[in-house]
Amino acid sequence: MRELDDCFRASEEPITVAEAIARFSEVLGGIGQSEKVPVRDALGRILARELTAQHDIPPHDNSAVDGYAVYFDDLIDGADTSLPVTGRIAAGHPLERPAKRGEAVQIFTGAPVPEGEGDDGPDTIFMVEDVKVEGDDVVLPAGIKQHANRRKRGEDVETGDVILTPGHKLRPQDVSMAASLGYAEIDVCRRLRVAVFSTGDEIQDVGAPLKAGCIYDANRYSIISMLERLGCEVTDVGIFPDVPGDIRAGLWQAADDHDLLITSGGVSKGEEDHIKAIVEDLGALNFWNLAIKPGRPIALGHIEREGVQVPFVGLPGNPVAVMVTFLRIARPLILLLSGARDLEPNLFQVPAGFDFKKKPGRREWLRARLEQDSAGKPVALKYEADGSGIISSMVESDGLIELPEECEGIRKGDLVDFLPFSEVM
Repeated sequence: MRELDDCFRASEEPITVAEAIARFSEVLGGIGQSEKVPVRDALGRILARELTAQHDIPPHDNSAVDGYAVYFDDLIDGADTSLPVTGRIAAGHPLERPAKRGEAVQIFTGAPVPEGEGDDGPDTIFMVEDVKVEGDDVVLPAGIKQHANRRKRGEDVETGDVILTPGHKLRPQDVSMAASLGYAEIDVCRRLRVAVFSTGDEIQDVGAPLKAGCIYDANRYSIISMLERLGCEVTDVGIFPDVPGDIRAGLWQAADDHDLLITSGGVSKGEEDHIKAIVEDLGALNFWNLAIKPGRPIALGHIEREGVQVPFVGLPGNPVAVMVTFLRIARPLILLLSGARDLEPNLFQVPAGFDFKKKPGRREWLRARLEQDSAGKPVALKYEADGSGIISSMVESDGLIELPEECEGIRKGDLVDFLPFSEVM
């Protein structure tokens, strides 16, 4: 039972974000439980088993347009061709006889191309806009290419193709593909069960006038919201008062039926803190020396109950630091436990609209908004107030500028890595 101890062990030297994620990935994996859900409920879920094609898509040759299906060999080279129209094929209503040479068949978009007498049937389809109907005949212009507007069976997907692999987060287009393959249900990873709580007599829940010396519990709600965006099944445990017995009982109960426990603030190396002592007594707790700003300290450990190690994450207390460390440290851990394959979000390079000096050796995130320059191109502007407690800086920003450890500063016009909140929140 040393896995989490090895993964969350403290280090004397500062470690980078990349090293932290690598450490998670080496030791931890998904919770390993899956369930079947209706395809209509699969959006945002993590695929547990590969999705393979049960049949070809399209399942038959079909028309890409409304028009007329003919044999290319029946067309006069370099001149218009007139052919009798002998049938009509609508989507879902195949021609009930083989197609014959020397005739044209009216066909609609998506309708199956008929088979011929001993061959694959008409191989070329004219768009209705390009032809002229004269009584029972259709006049077809010269110049069309053979096989035009005929979709081949299996040109999108062939039977047996692996479409999606385990760990993929299902998007609307993935749900569409699954439905087109006939899947009524999909095997997905069970939602991660996470318990979120706060501690401290100075923390007050919303809904009542603020007492003297107290603050509203903003962090718990931001953590819950970010967890729900990740598809977690979240239990709001609430606020534990500074009573060791109550905290211990609450943590012990939460560890019984959750995969992860998260709190913020009050778990610091330099404090006489109940949470720290209780978690150490029930399992183990380490303080990570992360080379980041904002975001220190971060506590990682576990509570062990009946031979099961339930991970514990203690985030910093300042609201901005909570959100930043959740997005860049806790989020990869949560995705890993959830069975996801892609742990890192996409960063986009945009020019900076400001100068900034930075201390090398640590990764730093700056709150920023995107605006258009005089040429209509995006430029990132740093939010002026950068304190870790200024929640409005997150509200009024579009994302984070991520400056790597080796960076010593940026000049206006330099390309910087930008993480849109839309990628992660």
